[in-house]
Amino acid sequence: MVSAGKKAPSFKLFDQSGTPHSLADESGKWVLLYFYPKDDTPGCTKEACSIRDNFSKFKKLNVTVFGVSADSIKSHAKFVEKYELPFILLADIDKKIVAKYGVWADKKFMGREYKGILRTSFLIDPEGIVAKVYENVKPEQHADEILSDLKNFQKSR
Repeated sequence: MVSAGKKAPSFKLFDQSGTPHSLADESGKWVLLYFYPKDDTPGCTKEACSIRDNFSKFKKLNVTVFGVSADSIKSHAKFVEKYELPFILLADIDKKIVAKYGVWADKKFMGREYKGILRTSFLIDPEGIVAKVYENVKPEQHADEILSDLKNFQKSR
């Protein structure tokens, strides 16, 4: 997994509208890159809606928010529409970016082992360096935790 203090791996993925986005496009801005297992599932919906409900605060702090899963562009479009998500969801269908960031891993659920995306977020500073890694994210509290850290990072710069 990519660690804090390291250069964030580059990527170029398509969003829910089929528009390409890259980390390089966001140079000079803070980026919240959050990885989640699957569109429209209970934990992922709670996490997305928590970020949605705090989105104006992210915008005020000049943060670009990217949600990433291996779901399709079409699935992302439905998820965005259903929950009125104001941020970008990126489709990593071939799982190259989840692998680059180290969040494609072995998981267990009800005694079954499988490969999946670990619910993990990366806060990336304006120079493209990972400022903080959030593992084992609690979906409902995640947005508040990030906003608090962002304010502290921005004060110390």
